[in-house]
Amino acid sequence: MNSLPQYLVIGHVTKDLVPDGTFRYGGTATYSALAAERLGLRVGVLTSAEATLPLFDDVPSIIVHRRPADCTTTFENIYEGRTRRQYVRAVAEMLSVDDLPADWGEIPIVHLGPVAQEVDVALASRFPRSLLGITPQGWLRRWNGCGLVEPESWNGTADILDLVNVVVLSPEDVGGDMDVIRHIADRTRLLVVTMGDGGSIIYRGGSTVHVPAYEVAEVDPTGAGDVFATAFFVRMAETDDPLESARFANCVASFVIEGVGPSNLPTRERVEWRLRHGRLRS
Repeated sequence: MNSLPQYLVIGHVTKDLVPDGTFRYGGTATYSALAAERLGLRVGVLTSAEATLPLFDDVPSIIVHRRPADCTTTFENIYEGRTRRQYVRAVAEMLSVDDLPADWGEIPIVHLGPVAQEVDVALASRFPRSLLGITPQGWLRRWNGCGLVEPESWNGTADILDLVNVVVLSPEDVGGDMDVIRHIADRTRLLVVTMGDGGSIIYRGGSTVHVPAYEVAEVDPTGAGDVFATAFFVRMAETDDPLESARFANCVASFVIEGVGPSNLPTRERVEWRLRHGRLRS
């Protein structure tokens, strides 16, 4: 039996602090790994965190390769009305080519998912036969001495965009700067911009296509963008069809916002039912 993962996500699993002093697991690596597993794939996670932090111990189809760190990357969100300030409270170790297990270069779907400048862009060159997708939000932020997160111009754009198959991001990732989105669209083979309840927009070959979201009751949108990206990469590997992949990804992400955290991640069967019977936003 082949035990090599079918989907690899590279990035930090995070601790997301909540007001009662505890934390929830977060980060692209968390949502992506769990989403891919629910869709039926064997999953590999390359991350860095405290050695004692349990990571997917109850999910045998998720294999973790951990670079031990003194701390786990930690975020805190502080809300004042509708305004959110995000702080980085701790950062684990950088992830580089040297951290990649030897046979993981053959994993068919690879997702570079930085959240705190932790993924070395050189990793993109190690997967020449994979479908390589990125969610670059963690390369598009910086933080000051107090940990306050701010938008950052991404100097690695020119180096990595020629290597990747798909880029997924949101306007929030680039501080709402549409010039940045247009620049990335011009440089990459396929860009998908997630728009929340506005669905998603596909940029390819100089043209754009809008794909509507599903009509659902939103409880918590946390992680929806990461889950969208995961579902898009999975479906692109299956179909090589961006429009079909965006429809599928919108559907998968619609389940996430109906719950809190990854609690409502859907199986393939639930997704297929909603694809047939769900209502799209007008």
